[in-house]
Amino acid sequence: MEKIYYTIEEMIDSIKKITGQLIDSNFDPEVIISINRGGCIPGIYLSHYLNKPHEVISIELRDSNIDPDLIIIKEKIKQFNSVLIIDDINDSGNTIGVIKDLSKNIATIIHFAVLINKSESKSKVEYYGKIVNTKLQDYWYVFPWENWWKIDEK
Repeated sequence: MEKIYYTIEEMIDSIKKITGQLIDSNFDPEVIISINRGGCIPGIYLSHYLNKPHEVISIELRDSNIDPDLIIIKEKIKQFNSVLIIDDINDSGNTIGVIKDLSKNIATIIHFAVLINKSESKSKVEYYGKIVNTKLQDYWYVFPWENWWKIDEK
């Protein structure tokens, strides 16, 4: 699969687009919650940009043999009236789907944002910086915080 290197400038542009979408939708989250690890840096940027507190949840489905602690994740989300959960990419939709399923019976208003949204994902998000159609061509996106020591190999 061909790699595309997603730059810091593209991330900042995506954060600005997400912020505009939030303003247009009148959704004002109480807190920004990043999905560890890919959502952490965009979450921090968004937190500063919106002047909102920032929290982190860990849910790794692709590269881990350890099941996420869904009780801890649910309890963290339940602390707030409204949250924006952010990740780097909505790929298959599995991670976002798990959080949506987990949150069905809680009162917290939850919206999702990603830098890159794959249109074929089984889970939909409200906000995104860029949408890609993997039916045309599927790429592996490398974010600036991944493999930074190999940046000269591009």
